[in-house]
Amino acid sequence: MNARYPALRLMTLIVLHASAVQAAEEVEIKFAHPVPSGTLWDKALEEMGAEWLQSSQGQVRIKIYPRGVAGPDDTVIRKLQLGQLHAASLSYVGLTRLDDAFEVFTIPLFFDSYEEFFYVIDKMEPVLKQRLDAKGLVLLSWGLGGWTYLFSRSPIEELEDLKKMDLFTAAGDAKMVQIYKRNGYSPVALDTTDIPSGLQTGMFDALPTTPLLALAFQFYRSTKNMNDFGLAPVIGATVITKSAWKRIPEQHRAAILESAKRAETRLREEIPGQEKAAVEQMKRRGLKVTSSRDLENWRREADRFCESLRGTVVPTEIFDQALAERNAYRRGLGTVKMVADR
Repeated sequence: MNARYPALRLMTLIVLHASAVQAAEEVEIKFAHPVPSGTLWDKALEEMGAEWLQSSQGQVRIKIYPRGVAGPDDTVIRKLQLGQLHAASLSYVGLTRLDDAFEVFTIPLFFDSYEEFFYVIDKMEPVLKQRLDAKGLVLLSWGLGGWTYLFSRSPIEELEDLKKMDLFTAAGDAKMVQIYKRNGYSPVALDTTDIPSGLQTGMFDALPTTPLLALAFQFYRSTKNMNDFGLAPVIGATVITKSAWKRIPEQHRAAILESAKRAETRLREEIPGQEKAAVEQMKRRGLKVTSSRDLENWRREADRFCESLRGTVVPTEIFDQALAERNAYRRGLGTVKMVADR
């Protein structure tokens, strides 16, 4: 009987050692993003990956599939669901595919400024986190691609000028296409990857995009006119599947979240300035900035368009909350909280 106890103790030590080794094993996170090379967002994500490795003492390693090599957002979402990818930075296209709630951030002229947008999304973060959680995803941070403006082949001075043009819109959202048509527009639904070829072949005349993308991809060479008022912010988000999040040792999760939030803060602080610099650079190369003759008419049209989305494209409760928070900000009842202050 006594001879068995040393063997039992040895077995226990072996099991404990194996458990310790397993706990210290490297966790690889396969991470995809569509962000163009060399942009601020691209650099922020690269730095975030390096910080994850450092803060976890090498235990959490990101394998990045950058700049759309893992496919468009729809493909990335499918790979997240299948476990082929573990995390991703999604554009507004992917977010709206996940949940109609994110359509509220694409409504033309709904927001007047970055500060207003930051205030509203900070207020709505808890409910948006819940909606992503229901899809099996943990929100790590928000992304920002800039602010959308209208770029066009010929100047758009009045609303009717736009209605005479073929207008690019992202493919995959049949409801939005029908709403555009009912409001007198001529949408051309294409994948965002088809924009360069669409411009070359003349498939559309007007392109809602950001100055940063227009400069990076040289869209402005085909659309040499830009309206002087922005339409909407370009939202993004960095998410990780709940199953992958659980594989990350708990002691490293807080540092990972802090790193993701630092990337978000950097985008908030630096994107607006970069955007202004991009417009000036394009102007020096021939871009013409057009002032609208009747901005109030654009706003009235935007309000009508906005109301048509409530309950049809944007869930009613999300629309109403976003509107209430935006109006509270405009009444001076809210102040923007930077990410680091949350």
